[in-house]
Amino acid sequence: MTKNPLIVALDVNDLDQAKVAVDELLDTVGVFKVGKELFTKVGPSIVKYIKDKKAKVFLDLKYHDIPATLKGAARAAADLGVDMFTIHACGGSAMMESAIEGVKATGNKDVLTLAVTVLTSIDQDVLNQQINVTGTLEDQVIHLAKMAQNCGISGVIASPLEISSIRKNCGSIFKIVTPGVRPIGSASQDQKRVMTPKQAMDNGANYIVIGRPIMLAENRLQAAKNIINNL
Repeated sequence: MTKNPLIVALDVNDLDQAKVAVDELLDTVGVFKVGKELFTKVGPSIVKYIKDKKAKVFLDLKYHDIPATLKGAARAAADLGVDMFTIHACGGSAMMESAIEGVKATGNKDVLTLAVTVLTSIDQDVLNQQINVTGTLEDQVIHLAKMAQNCGISGVIASPLEISSIRKNCGSIFKIVTPGVRPIGSASQDQKRVMTPKQAMDNGANYIVIGRPIMLAENRLQAAKNIINNL
């Protein structure tokens, strides 16, 4: 699907800034992630810009709603031309199946529907004490990944710490897209379950998502190349 496994998160809220980043990285990076802040601020225009540049779009809006609403949102995302988009696995089987139905209605067979398992900002204490889910983080991630796979979902978003377990339980074809990835020497910021890009790929990730270590670098292109060269 792409030149390499690196997905760059466009962590800006300005269309011109996003365009500059895309232009700088286009020859090295094949997929750009458009998240809530950027999409809310500038809308589909950034998706069109990236697609016009012949690059791929990962629309990371983490849809979580009733099945009928989710079906419409998934159809709209596929119609928009995105290559990957996210939903929350904890929305349940009916919701995830409705997302698949929405994509199928467009006739676009190439869109990857990806289910978020447990956010990389959540640790064991938050899961148990605040969200009130019993068991370990790994148990919850595997449960949600297997449920998503059974619903026909293309793959999951999961922290690097759970990649090996997901691969063991869901097989080699199931896609794993991994945020919470930080090059050596980078601050983890609000990510709590992190690994280096090479560790994530060695554990079995298909794609790694990196934002601030590239977007805030003095030389974005060189930062991206360094990450790719160290995989």
